[in-house]
Order: sequence, then structure tokens, then C-alpha cells
Amino acid sequence: MRWSAGWHGGMKQDRRPAGGRAVSGLGATWACGWPRDRVRAVADEQAALAVIGECGADDTQLREKLPVVRARSWRALTRWPGSYLVVARSGSLLAVSGDLAGQHPVYYRADVSGTWWATAATALAALDGAPVDVTALAAHLAFGQPDVLSTRSLFCEVTRVPGGHLLLLGPDGARVERYEPITYGGVGLHQQGPVVRAALTEAVATRLDGRAVSADLAGLDSTTLACLAAQRGPVAAVTFADERLRDDDLAFAARTAATVPSLTHHKVPGAPGTVYYSGLDDLASLTRTDAPNAYAVTASIKRAVLDTVTAYTPGPGVHFTGAAGDAVLSASSSYLADLLRERRHRRAWQHALVHARLRRTSTFAVVARARPASRLDLAGAWWQTAAALRRPARDWIPQAQRPIAWTPLLASADWMTHGARLMLAAALDEAAGTLTDAPARLAEWAARQDLSRVGANTTGWRALALAEHGIELAAPFLDNEVIRACLAVDADQRGAPGQYKPLLNAAFTSSGVLPGFVLARTTKGGFNALAYAGLRENAAVLKELLGPTSRLAALGLVTEQPVMQALSRAAAGQPTAQGALHMVVTAEVWLRQLATLSSDWWQEVNGRVAAA
Repeated sequence: MRWSAGWHGGMKQDRRPAGGRAVSGLGATWACGWPRDRVRAVADEQAALAVIGECGADDTQLREKLPVVRARSWRALTRWPGSYLVVARSGSLLAVSGDLAGQHPVYYRADVSGTWWATAATALAALDGAPVDVTALAAHLAFGQPDVLSTRSLFCEVTRVPGGHLLLLGPDGARVERYEPITYGGVGLHQQGPVVRAALTEAVATRLDGRAVSADLAGLDSTTLACLAAQRGPVAAVTFADERLRDDDLAFAARTAATVPSLTHHKVPGAPGTVYYSGLDDLASLTRTDAPNAYAVTASIKRAVLDTVTAYTPGPGVHFTGAAGDAVLSASSSYLADLLRERRHRRAWQHALVHARLRRTSTFAVVARARPASRLDLAGAWWQTAAALRRPARDWIPQAQRPIAWTPLLASADWMTHGARLMLAAALDEAAGTLTDAPARLAEWAARQDLSRVGANTTGWRALALAEHGIELAAPFLDNEVIRACLAVDADQRGAPGQYKPLLNAAFTSSGVLPGFVLARTTKGGFNALAYAGLRENAAVLKELLGPTSRLAALGLVTEQPVMQALSRAAAGQPTAQGALHMVVTAEVWLRQLATLSSDWWQEVNGRVAAA
């Protein structure tokens, strides 16, 4: 695993990260597993600045920001292209800032002697064997929104820095401060199109440094990145094309590759084992991650893609994925609740008409689904959800049939014991009572949570690509500047139902980057067939994972009967709580891996070396 860590305090420590390399100019700060050219630092007598990860700034640009560090204008240090961690010192104050999408999360543990911080919560828990925080894990399963219990990590005694915030360490100890605005100013879609194009172009260019380049070539998002990379050199483009998938990804990919000269297209054929949940009978073969990770379930598919990349590229390189494109380029219909709350009834009705036509339902049904959330703010929604958790578990229906909600209660919450639900309800009540600077719009909250979830999951895919193939995964839609450029456009424009991803059209129409037929595409591929195939073919393994020996069951976070009913429905080819199953399986895998991890995060050293 790649991670970073540091110590800030008066007492010297008798340990340091195992295999960590000290970061110049920043005292007890270490980078673990990162290549040397991904860890860069500059300093003078009053200030120091380091970036760890993929950062588009060169050393001169870093040095030019030292006055900004001295002025403690922290947000300005997060504006370069790329995805990276910032560690900066101004006098006696140290700032540690992750990214907006949670690919570089920040955690800390403070006591009277000082503060340890790290980008891996597991590492901080390993300092003294801190146990899993059962309430936080319950929230992860029930809500899928990282900022609900904002400062609680998945481990007791380990504090999480919420999205859009940074950690400040000084003589008075540790504190957390917001650096990112709660909301971005509403900019017109067509006005912002060139800004989005420039941000994505820079994000892609930052990763092109002479390494071999490959890219997914499937939907609109990955195709955009592949075509941007192809403007600067050859790209090995790959499309996963299992015959069980009934979509047009392959047809569009082949046509795109025939049109864009620098794209060389390779089909990734499916196989019996390239289904969801394959390989879970051998957890030792799965890459270690700091938190439950969605790609544990789809690892066999990702391996097939990366195997093809390896076969057709000269040595390990960089591979582009369109992850998070949906979150920033479009928006779900949840924005209808915001339009109703803001009394923009005509626009809400116009959009609901089109949404209803697309879903083959009535306009009244679409509006009725959005209306309850329009009457609540975030805190009120949490109190309402806490009340629901105190009531008996619900029968399952598809999430799309439930009312739009600020924090939807997922089916996995209905699989918990009554005691676990009461515990979670109490925590949610407390979170609602202490909530400050909450966004006024549901769509803004949902977009930030989607990005944090996708960003955290993408770290798992990145870890797999590195560990097994030596390939660097690049996800430009998760970069700070791309997120800012896209979310500056309000959700009712990004998600307007009359055109598929209108922001992408505003950014790239007549740009010469994307063929016109790509921008005109209105379809999107999906993996449901492989998810259900995996549920059927791996039913025995899943029943063993989630049965009597389940770690989640021991914590009260699943009960056997509803889980087995969901698995049985899937095996029979009936609709089921697929997303909830996905989440509980990944959490179970993570808990089992956690129980077998060696204590290799830290090494003991003498005080002089630890403070180097």
C-alpha cells in the first residue's frame, strides 16, 4: 500500500512507518511506497511544502508557492492538476490536506504528547491495536455516505478529516478547518464548458510523462479521456466485451478507434470466471485496502482488463479510467427536490415531464417522489432517518421506488439487528444535533458523497493495478480542479433530462477531440448480467461468508435470514438488493482480511531517527 504519515509534538517517538522515506524539510513526515518522483518538497527558513502523488506543478511552481504557505492560504495549494496530498509548514503550524474525492484521505490520533496523522486509518489503529468502530461501520453499510458521521473513521480512537477540510497541527494541538466552499457559484453550462475542457485536458496531460499509455474505451467518460490522451501520443484502448453484456460499448469503441488515429483498440473477452464475486474463496489473493472496497467484488473483471493492457503495452505504464464521470458530468433526479424547495415549480414540472417519459411513469409520480425531501434540510432528514431506524425493518423494494432522500436508508440497514439499528439511530441523532455549515441543496450534498465514495473505491482498483501489474491508474474526473469545474454548474443543468451529459457536449462540441457520434450517444453500458451471474455461480461462497461465521453477524450488522433470502432471489434470477449485497460482501471481506493482517505498519527505532 502507498500511504503517508507524520508526527507532530514535543516528544520524540520510538517508531516510524515501516519502509517510510522522510520528506525533506517537514520534520517527522514520511512517504511509504511512493516512487521518488511522486514525492517532491521545497523549503526555506520559514516555510516548507510537499506534494505526494500525481501533481502537475514542477519544482519551480512549488517554490513560487512558498509565500502562499507563509500566508497560510491553504486552498491555493490544492489548485494544481492531478491528485495529491499536500503537507505544508508555516512557522510552527503544519497543514495536511487531502483531496476532494478521498483518494488521499487524512486521519489522525491526538494525545497529550502530540499527534500522529496518516492517510491510512488502519496504520493509526495498528499503533496500539485500536478496534473497529462498529457504529461507523454500520453507518458505512446503512448509508454509503462518508460524511454522515463525518469525523468518525472505521476505527475507534482514529479521527477522520471530513471532505473539503484539512488538518492543522500547532502548539495548541490538532484542529480541523474547512478549506473548500460548501457550494460553488452557479455558472451557466455553456459558459463553463471551455473551463471543463481545459481542466480535463490538463488532468490528462499531467499523467503523460513518457510512460506507456492505455485507457478504458467504453462509455462517454472513458472515451473522452482516451481521446484526450490520443491527442498527445499512442494509446492502447481496451473494452471489456463479455458476450453476456447486452450493450453497445464495443460497437462505439470500435468506431471511435477507427476514427481517432492514435487509438489502437483491443477487445477484452469475457470468461466463465469474469463475473462479480469471483475469487472470494481465496481472500489472500485479494489486494489489501484501508477500508471495504467495491473492487474486491469485481477484481476478476479488472484483472482481465489489466492483463490485456499488459499484453499490448511496452512495460508498466499509466491506465486511464472514467471513474466518477457520472458524478461530475451529470446528476440524478434528486435535484428536483431542490427545485421544489426553492419554489422553482415551473422548471421542476418541465424536468419531471421528461423524467417521467424516460421512466414510463407519470409526472405526478416523479414529483411526488421528490416532494418529501424538498420539505427537509439535512439535519431534519437525519432525524427522520434515525426515527425510521427505531421502527421495524422494512420489506425490500428497489431503491428507485422509494422517495428521494438526503441520506437514503439502504436495504443493508434492514438486515441489521434491532440493537445495531438503535445504536446507529443514536449516532445519527447526535450527528444531526451537531451539524454545522450543511449544504442547502440535496444535489450538492449527494454529489460530494458520491465523489468521496467513488474516490475511496478507486484506491482499491489502483492498489490492485499496482500490486499485480505495476500499472498506475489515472482517474482524472476525481481531480480537484475537474471536480470544481464541473460542480460549478448547477445539478439541474448537468442532469437536465433532454440531453445525455450536456456538460460534456458544452465542453467538447466542435473541439476536434471527440467524434460527433460519441457526443450524440445516449446509451450507457452496465454490468447487471455479470453481477447476477456472479451471485448465482458463487452462491455457496457468499453463503459461507455471510453465514454463521460472518464477522458482520458477530457485530450485529447482518442477520442471516434476510441476507439468505436476498441471495436466494438472486440465484432464482429475481430482482434483489444487489447494491446492499455488494456492500456487505466487501465489508465482510475487509473484516476477514483485517483479522489476518500482520503488524507491518510500523518499525521501532531510536528517538533520533524517528524525528529525522
